[in-house]
Amino acid sequence: MTRSNAPAYMSGFGNHFATEAVPGALPEGRNSPQRHPLGLYAEQLSGTAFTAPRSENRRSWLYRLRPSAQHPAYRPFPQGRVRSGPFHEAPPSPNRMRWDPLPMPDQPTDWVEGLVTYGGAGDPEALSGTGIHLYAANRSMTDRVFYCADGELLIVPQAGQQAFVTEMGRIDARPGEIVVIPRGVRFRVECGGPIRGYVCENYGAAFRLPDLGPIGSNGLANPRDFQTPVAAFEDIDRPTECVQKYGGRLWSTTFAHSPLDVVGWHGNLVPYKYDTARFNTIGTVSFDHPDPSIFTVLTSPSDTPGTANCDFVIFPPRWMVAEDTFRPPWFHRNVMSEFMGLVKGAYDAKQGGFVPGGASLHNAMSAHGPDRASHDRAVAAKLEPQYLGDTLAFMFESRYVFEPTAAALSSPALDRGYDAAWEGFHKATLTQPAPKGG
Repeated sequence: MTRSNAPAYMSGFGNHFATEAVPGALPEGRNSPQRHPLGLYAEQLSGTAFTAPRSENRRSWLYRLRPSAQHPAYRPFPQGRVRSGPFHEAPPSPNRMRWDPLPMPDQPTDWVEGLVTYGGAGDPEALSGTGIHLYAANRSMTDRVFYCADGELLIVPQAGQQAFVTEMGRIDARPGEIVVIPRGVRFRVECGGPIRGYVCENYGAAFRLPDLGPIGSNGLANPRDFQTPVAAFEDIDRPTECVQKYGGRLWSTTFAHSPLDVVGWHGNLVPYKYDTARFNTIGTVSFDHPDPSIFTVLTSPSDTPGTANCDFVIFPPRWMVAEDTFRPPWFHRNVMSEFMGLVKGAYDAKQGGFVPGGASLHNAMSAHGPDRASHDRAVAAKLEPQYLGDTLAFMFESRYVFEPTAAALSSPALDRGYDAAWEGFHKATLTQPAPKGG
């Protein structure tokens, strides 16, 4: 039997939540009573060390039908196309790369089976860096759950309605929303048809809201717009496979029951979703193109202040009003590496080739920017207020160089003619300024 409410959510980012699917599931006045009033088993899920500073400490108490320790040994699971840092299948490359979308599978494929690693940086055992995956699937995970012990997962749906049924409640998501699932939280993915999307596996410090600095106390992603699910649980007594990513490898075991059996929980280590349409976009009302850091939704900090392990940045619908300004992203070389995806519409720096579901990689100090068609159009444009609508691009940006996997480099989706996007620019014609005075 499944006991769950229609998806319902609690509002806020970084809050300490408390929720129960059955009255009495949360014990009063203590976390681990001698006898739970409903006979449930108490379990603490810790996302940080016990002694982490209070402001950084992340943990939740779960009250479940059976101990999550009740399972046989894990065994290796077929690795498929999933890889993990350190990524040494190919040397780091200064070349710009772009991929067409993953094709939708023509055979029944669930989320785990449809996961493909494109690359990443760092090492989960060193607790730094990221893995970058894409997925395409067409069936729900049945009698199977997944969790990642190597990092938290930031998931960007690109096509199709998809549901993430977690130990702590159900999250329904559509393109335009993102879902974050903490390290160690089990879940399965349900769908009613083909789905596709992107995953950032964050090995480092948990994602948090960026500081706003001179922007002030409001703007960008506001805490109240993040949604965490209320408790919901399954009471199902049939074998359920549990696949986990651990130490860079996939492993599996079989529970005699559904492990999504948490009847109540409280804490601040939680899954959540966010609708990017609620992002309060900041931009210039005078001249010049502000740095893309003003589009940061979430950041995973590193030990160097202001230089992220990973930033999640979006380019949503917005007004462009800058005067005497080249409005698309300018040409640049960046100490940060940029892996980009497109959820819908077009990206204003590319006139072709970069399509929804596709991806691009511009590693540290690799020169990139608008293609010639985008450049010429922007230079010739009449600078009236312009609304960029029906678009959503995003970026996983990191201090580390992203190393592509062999599968990404050999993929038929790799655009081997990407460099041609910057062909045809004419040499600037220098003219002497008119002499002053007379």
